[in-house]
Amino acid sequence: MIRTELRVIYGDTDQMGVVYYANYLRYFEAGRNEYIRAHGLRYRDFEERFGLRLPVAEASVSYRIPARYDDVIAVETSMAELRRASARFGYRILRGDEVLATGHTVHACVDLEGRVRRMPQELVERLAGSVAGGAPGEE
Repeated sequence: MIRTELRVIYGDTDQMGVVYYANYLRYFEAGRNEYIRAHGLRYRDFEERFGLRLPVAEASVSYRIPARYDDVIAVETSMAELRRASARFGYRILRGDEVLATGHTVHACVDLEGRVRRMPQELVERLAGSVAGGAPGEE
């Protein structure tokens, strides 16, 4: 599990100062990028080196308590499942000890033309040891 801290900016909120629901997916993306970086590979390097992308094929968010302007939140990201041509990440967004939201994203591994491809062995090796039985977002 990798923990990424963020501060909610005004532009992420609605008129009530509550984080707009779609921005939780942006927080997931920030956590996912840091997760991949923590396993020794920047996402940019993955794209350039292998000529592959990991587009979101599925996303789910369960909202519990709203995040608000100027909150410091943490995104906990784990690899929930790694398959030959896809990966599932789990997330928990917290403010202190409060769980604000949970969720997951599933990513297909595709080439530059959008055709499904096998995950590169190097990526599988870097991430395989971190696959969790109970990932954030799977409560």
